[in-house]
Order: sequence, then C-alpha cells, then structure tokens
Amino acid sequence: MLKLTLSGLLLASNFILSSSEMNLEERTTQPIGHYDFCKRYTDECKPTKLYKPLVVNSKLLNLLNKVNLSVNSYIKPSTDLELYGKNEYWTYPVNSLGDCEDYVLEKRRWLNEAGIPLSNLLITTVRMTDKQYHAVLIVRTTEGYLILDNLSNKIKKWTETNYQYLKSQSPSHAGHWVKL
Repeated sequence: MLKLTLSGLLLASNFILSSSEMNLEERTTQPIGHYDFCKRYTDECKPTKLYKPLVVNSKLLNLLNKVNLSVNSYIKPSTDLELYGKNEYWTYPVNSLGDCEDYVLEKRRWLNEAGIPLSNLLITTVRMTDKQYHAVLIVRTTEGYLILDNLSNKIKKWTETNYQYLKSQSPSHAGHWVKL
C-alpha cells in the first residue's frame, strides 16, 4: 500500500505545504451520494488545477468566517429522508433546508465563487465520536487544513476536532476521492 503525506504529494507536484500529519493514501471510492451528485452536476466533478495552498491572512479568515456563519445560519437542518425520501442524496440546499453534505456543497460553492480554487476546497467525510458519519469542508492552507463544519460556527484546524477522518476529494480531481 502506497502512503504519501500531503506534504510529500504536493512537493512531488512542485508545491510546498507546511507539515501536516494528515496522510493521503491510495484512491478510493466516492461516497454514493457524491457519485450520484456527480452524475447530475458533471461540471462539479472534473479534474482541477492544483493550486498552492492558501496563505492564511485576515482577508482569508474573514471570508471563511463569513461564509461559514452565513451558510450555517441560512440552512436549517433536515434529513435527506425527510426532503427526498432517500437515505443519502447530495445536492445544494432546497428551500434553505439540508443536511451536512448540503452545507458543505453550499460553502464550497460560495468560496469558489469568491475566488478560492476547488483544489483548496475539499469535501471530506468523517466519523464523529458517537460513530455517526458526517461531512465537513477542508480548506487547504499553508498552515494546514482548516475545517468548516455545520456543527460549529468556529473554524478549527483539523487537529482540533474529535473526528476520525475517513476520505476526501482529491485536490487534483473533484470527482476522485482518497483515503485519509
């Protein structure tokens, strides 16, 4: 099994990232909800140009906080089963309702529209301490991964959460996923 640190992977691609303990492993399957999402939104799941991680500054932090707070306030929690009659259905929020993936997709869209490259905005699945599965948005920065989460209005470094990180979108292809 080939195991690369994110730093090693990005150095191999002529990009430098400050040290990170999060490891990228081999490519893995997409979550079924993302697979179905990609069939409906093909433009959202293409190869992406691999940009350098974002430099953390007050402008970036203000944007991330604004988007995180706005989307967390704008969307009201509702399950896919309640909304669509399915256990898993990834889409953009409808009528300001959605579950964790819908929050993530909306934050990703807003940040991308604000100029942040998709290679720095990675949908990521985690397992919470209660063993429930959850989705968060990783923002790749020179200071490591920052987490935007609908369960918190505070942006945290990935190491400050109690999550078990399972898999994430590949920075170089929005339709591919890697094990973490």
